[in-house]
Amino acid sequence: MTFYELKEAILVGFFLSFMIGPVFFMLIQTSILKGARAALAFDLGVVLSDIIFILIAYYGSKSFLEEIKDDPRLFFFGGSILFVYGLITYMDKSQKRVIQDETLVLPEKTNYKKLFFKGFFLNFINVGVLAFWLGMLVIVGSNLEMNPTKIFNYFALIVFSYLITDIGKILLAKQLIKQLTPAVTFKIKRAMGIMLMVFGLVLVIKGFIPKEKLHFKNGIEKVRKTS
Repeated sequence: MTFYELKEAILVGFFLSFMIGPVFFMLIQTSILKGARAALAFDLGVVLSDIIFILIAYYGSKSFLEEIKDDPRLFFFGGSILFVYGLITYMDKSQKRVIQDETLVLPEKTNYKKLFFKGFFLNFINVGVLAFWLGMLVIVGSNLEMNPTKIFNYFALIVFSYLITDIGKILLAKQLIKQLTPAVTFKIKRAMGIMLMVFGLVLVIKGFIPKEKLHFKNGIEKVRKTS
């Protein structure tokens, strides 16, 4: 992986960790109510569901992506998915208030398995997460020439960065929850929705660029031959 790809994967993981939604608030609340270990168990369940989603997206679309990996329309496809996901994130008004889940308060003895599966299923039932990973795979797969090793390393780094950032959130849970007023969380969610839409729109525009214009190396070689 190049330094640029390395930096990009880390930033994506960091960005994902701060996506405002049920999982975000449940992680913070679990840390405050049940402690860091309980929150980590919950988060590992979330991460496992993300890994499964990535595998589903990869193996479910691998043959299709192999066929059109050099086609600019791939950007149109991936960009459209991310744009729609961003639009849904922006339009969703369900996060105007901080989520309070009374079922989170478990018996005095913490049930780590229950928390693990709670994190897993809370994230897994969100089909939008699968759509996001599919969009990411379409874009990243094209840039990495559908090389399995490069794709594995890229997404492994995203997940690792995501997990490390979550651990930081767990440790700073009490400070975070004080700052995350309903108004602030609503603004953050909308801002992230806009960012996803802009990113998706840029990729959609790339999808209309002729195939040969995307191959900068080929263009440089042609210029050298004619000079």
